[in-house]
Parts: sequence; structure tokens; C-alpha cells
Amino acid sequence: MQRVRMSLPYFTELGWEAEVVMVNEQYADMTEDPLLLQSVPAHIKIHKIKALHKNITSKFGLGSIALRSLLFYKMAVNKLLTSKKYDLIYFSTTQFPVCILGAYWRKKFGIPYVIDMQDPWHSDYYQDKPRKLRPPKYRFAYHLNRILEPVALKRANGLIAVSDHYIADLKDRYPEIKDIPTATITFGAFQPDMQIAANHAHLFHNLLSADHTNIVYIGRGGADMHQAIIPLFKAIQHGLKNHVDGYHKLRCYFIGTSYATTGQGLATILPLARQYGLTEQVVELTDRISYYHTLITLQQAHGLFIPGSDDPAYTASKIYPYLLTRRPILAIFNPASSTIPILREYGVKHVYDCQTIDTGHVDLFLTAMISGTSMENYHTQAIEKYSARQMAINECLLFEQTLAANHK
Repeated sequence: MQRVRMSLPYFTELGWEAEVVMVNEQYADMTEDPLLLQSVPAHIKIHKIKALHKNITSKFGLGSIALRSLLFYKMAVNKLLTSKKYDLIYFSTTQFPVCILGAYWRKKFGIPYVIDMQDPWHSDYYQDKPRKLRPPKYRFAYHLNRILEPVALKRANGLIAVSDHYIADLKDRYPEIKDIPTATITFGAFQPDMQIAANHAHLFHNLLSADHTNIVYIGRGGADMHQAIIPLFKAIQHGLKNHVDGYHKLRCYFIGTSYATTGQGLATILPLARQYGLTEQVVELTDRISYYHTLITLQQAHGLFIPGSDDPAYTASKIYPYLLTRRPILAIFNPASSTIPILREYGVKHVYDCQTIDTGHVDLFLTAMISGTSMENYHTQAIEKYSARQMAINECLLFEQTLAANHK
């Protein structure tokens, strides 16, 4: 959703008339953020569809908004494609089952479609992990994804992904798409969001302590991030034992770490903090918060922490809101992650890989933060390269390549 939202303000000037088909928000059970609509141009046509109510389908173990809305998407878009000529269908969502309709619409109407892989769809990542570390309903999702992914991917006309790894894996898996247009396009930094957040800061309650030096991470948790989090915990533990100035006032916040319904999330970071004796220094709030509440909270922090997954293909779309705040950042990722070179392009000082980082590296960040390091200054070239406008330009280039290839 964020990809499309940040691109819509630029599509018209780039020669594309976009219309959006989405599920009416009354059928979703996620945190709502009406402020997001302020960045959507008024001229954009938005078609809202129905979905089966979750309070009914959950009795049968079916909660996915993608599956609950699939039939309604089919009917609504069939009507649109019958009434007007469209050039392209663009799927940009992590609710991947909806993408299987692309193959149906291509066959029925001859319209090409592009899929945006913001995350892996079918993945073997959790296959060798203990049951307690797997997401809820993992077995069902694993087998469903294994069936649906090829339906959507084998007939796709174009492919966008946030990581080169995703594209390479999919082309290896499906030879049918080895020659289609593809592009690696990260998420972009959308500067207008900072002004929207500032204008409405009074709407959000402060989650941080006024008596501590606050380090903040906002995003999903999970055991796959422990390898990146441990160096921070070790450094704080070491500093406390050695009575380093300022360490006793450190507090680390991990916010929105679970995708579960509000109040039902299981802590995945706090158990690790207990192992290092840091229960007084670490706060985990599993409930998700809204996007603009996130921006305000990041701005209120003294320093920001971005841990990556132990999965080398993982790329963190969350880095761009962090960069917009210009707060000091500590980022720790798998050495193969594409996030590391992006952050270094920006000029972020404290970017490390989880295999070579040591306590001294983290101490440098913590000491600078405690002493009150000023706002970060980033490289202008990187700011422009990874702006939301440039990402929209890259998307439109891929759209044009897809149309050209389809007309051959």
C-alpha cells in the first residue's frame, strides 16, 4: 500500500493515469491511519470493494483479507475492464493471493500485469525452524503459497522487487519469466509525510520516557533478528557493568513487533533482553502503531536502531522514514543485505554487518548519542536517488518496458 500511495502524486506528470482498487477499510482489522489519505491527490479514482466479514470467516480459520476479498476483486475489476480500456494492471501489495487474478484477467481481457514483490511470497525460510519460531498458521500458508505463487508468476508480464535476490530466485523457479522486464526498486523517502506528521503531532500520545535516553526501533520482531540485536544488548550490558557514563539512562524501545491483533502479540525481543539482564533497559510493545504515529515517535527518539533479519535476501523498506528524521542511526544487517550499501550511500555513520561488528562499534554510536550528537546530514545525491519521486519514475519505466514487450 505504501508503495502505491507514495507514487500516486507523481504518476500523472509521468504520463500515467492511475486508478486504485482497494478493499473498503471497514473489512480490515489493522490499525487505521486516515492521515494517509492526505498525501493522495484528489483526482485519483479509488474503487472500494467489499470482502467477507472476518467475524464470519474466522470460524472456519480464514482470516486473510486477500482470500476474503478475492471474489469481490474479480467482480469489480471485470466490470472496470469491460467498461473502459486500461493498459496495465499493477499489483503492489503483500496480500499476494490477490495476484492470481492477473493470470485470469490477462487471459480474459488480454491485459498485461506487473507484480511488485515487496516481500517473499512462497519461501522455505521457516521450514527448518522450530514450530515456536514459525508464524501463526504457517503450514496452511506455506502450502497455499506454494500452490498460488506459480499461478500468478508464470503468466506475469513484468516484475518489480525490492531486492535483486527476489528477482533472481523467482526467475530460477519459473523459467517462463526469465525474459520479462524486471526492475529492482526499493521503497522511497517521501518527504511530504514529515510535514503531515508534524501538523498532527498532537493526535498521538508519547510512548517514550522523558527521563531516559531513548533508542527506538519500530517494526516487526522475531527470532530472525536476534543476531542483529545481540551486539546492541552486549554493548549495553558491558557498559552497565563497567559504569560507563550515561549507560544507566539508556532505554531501548521495540514497538509494533507483532502482526497479531491488538493485545494478542507475543513478545520476541524481551525474552532476549532477559538473557542479558536488560529487562529494565528494554521495552517491547507488540501492538502496531499507525504510520504517522511511527514518524512522530522516531522524531522524538534520541537515536534509532534498525536491525535486519538473518535472511541474506532481507531488505528493510522501513529505513526511509528513519532517514527522513535525520536522527542518529545504528543499523546492523546480514552482510549480504542490500540495505548496507544503501545506508552507506546516504552517509550513515554506524552501519555494520552482524558477523564482524563488535562491542566497540556499538559503543561509538551510544557514546555519540548520549553526548547529544546533532542531526545527521546525508549526501544529496543519495537523497535524490532514493526519493519517492525517483522510485515512481523507475516504476513507470518498467511499465513502459512491459507494454513494449507485450506488443512485440
